[in-house]
Amino acid sequence: MAEAKRGREAAYRELVRRYERPIFSLLYRMVRDRALAEDLAQETFVKALNGITSYRTEYKFSSWIFKIANNTAIDQLRKRTVETRSIDGAPNALTADARAASAFELPDPRRSPLAEVESRELGGAIERAIARLRPEYRACILLRHVEGHPYEQIAEILDLPLGTVKTYIHRARNELRALLQDRRD
Repeated sequence: MAEAKRGREAAYRELVRRYERPIFSLLYRMVRDRALAEDLAQETFVKALNGITSYRTEYKFSSWIFKIANNTAIDQLRKRTVETRSIDGAPNALTADARAASAFELPDPRRSPLAEVESRELGGAIERAIARLRPEYRACILLRHVEGHPYEQIAEILDLPLGTVKTYIHRARNELRALLQDRRD
């Protein structure tokens, strides 16, 4: 990051290479549209490049870039309503590639085909439930359970008090539990 801050293009390209996938993943899960997520990822990196002189080295670069990405996604979500897929399995606009890129399941070769189908159905139900959360809750859940960030880093990324992050995650989990209740019955 220090080299990128000094204007070395190769260093900035290396940062983009390292963070493009996780940034895209977060943005895709936030906006649920592949093309839009790609545009927002590009916008995130442009904002980071334009604001590189304001980066403070006492913060982790990953926290800084995820914060920019999250704010970019939240701004976009405020401009439009989020397209979600219905719980009843109505057709959706996502392609097979997009569904595969956002799948939650981890395939286990020892599982039966029926277990695989059930796992995919559960993963889809979880994705749809997450898409229905408020953007703030969705960001916290995705950063915690998909990206694997600790609570403290989520608070830093979202510029929220630690207690608020914990509350959002708790409330999001409760909403997800309610949205997925029919799957447990």
